Amino acid sequence: MRLGGRTGVKDELVTVAEICTELKGISRRTFYRWRELQDAPQAFKLPNGELRVWRSDFTAWLRQREGVAA
Repeated sequence: MRLGGRTGVKDELVTVAEICTELKGISRRTFYRWRELQDAPQAFKLPNGELRVWRSDFTAWLRQREGVAA
């Protein structure tokens, strides 16, 4: 676990499935397509091949999208 940004709150790792659920059920394929287009939250691959995203990176990515949608 790491400390998240300026808040000092403990950060957590989230799975692709959790991100898809939080984004109101987007498909895993959509997430991976965003990665191909380099428009997904920063993720890293575990030794078993699964992706994880730090919660703080996901939150920052969402905040960036708010400006684009406005």
